[in-house]
Amino acid sequence: MNYNIHTIYSFSGIYETFANNFFRIGVDLFLMISGALLLGRNWEINGFFKKRIPRMVKPFIFWSLIFSIVLVVSSYFIPGINFVEHFGIVDFFKLFVDTLMFKAPGSVVYWFFWMMIYVYLLMPFINKWIINSEIIKVEYLLIVWIIFISVVYPLNNHYLYLISDFISPLALVVLGYYLRYGERKIFNDTFISAILIIVPSIIMLLYSYGVAGTDILFVFHRYSLLVVILSVGVFCLFKSSGFINNASGKITGSISSIAFCSYGMYLIHSQLIMAVRKIFHLSSNFVFDYLVLFAVGFLLSWLIIYVLSKIPIVNDLIGVK
Repeated sequence: MNYNIHTIYSFSGIYETFANNFFRIGVDLFLMISGALLLGRNWEINGFFKKRIPRMVKPFIFWSLIFSIVLVVSSYFIPGINFVEHFGIVDFFKLFVDTLMFKAPGSVVYWFFWMMIYVYLLMPFINKWIINSEIIKVEYLLIVWIIFISVVYPLNNHYLYLISDFISPLALVVLGYYLRYGERKIFNDTFISAILIIVPSIIMLLYSYGVAGTDILFVFHRYSLLVVILSVGVFCLFKSSGFINNASGKITGSISSIAFCSYGMYLIHSQLIMAVRKIFHLSSNFVFDYLVLFAVGFLLSWLIIYVLSKIPIVNDLIGVK
């Protein structure tokens, strides 16, 4: 949301620089948690695919269709809204395909769906290798990958980036499994976890300021070394902290509700934010704009999915579990 930044040498600039780098861990953490929960267990491939693939695909198609309709209808009836310029059947079909392929307005986050499908399709093969491999082989694979990403991103080579985009999601899945079941003390210590969070955060903030222009933010790649280290720190903190793992019932209840709605929230939040920014032209006050966009992108998304989950006829389509 750095559309609101006029200079990086301001509170908003500092916050944007920090947030745009720190919260790159979201994708990494998702992949690591997936590996921690799914790998190392005996499950049938057919059952795995029948359970997970439809649960991902049906809501993705449903919301893509809904938002394609919304883009057309709003562009046709609301003055000043021009998401779509043509309104024929062929044009609508093209818009729907563009939404699926994360090219339509508000759908850029849908690249994540295709990455998830790719990872889940290969998960049975990774799991088979994990079950039949000694832990030293897992460590060897992770070390080679760490060396690879340490070299790739400083070189800033497009083709190496593509290779990393292919192998890094799989490596992060394996990393999540390793961190959950590994017994090395370094990954089971709350203090070390805090260091793995604080140090990369500071380095990324300082480096971003060192290379950024006066109005352009520098953002680390989600699979770059510092972001991976930060993700490891957060993962291990939640794993090792007694304070976090002994949270009150109200907190865990809220977290469970968010988890229940999270996939649907992912599928709709970007379009909701886009609509609010388009309609209200948010650009007047940094703090106010962020509060509004947080309320829309998180709270409203949560509320919509939660309410819809109470309707049996759409429960299977909206992205809840």
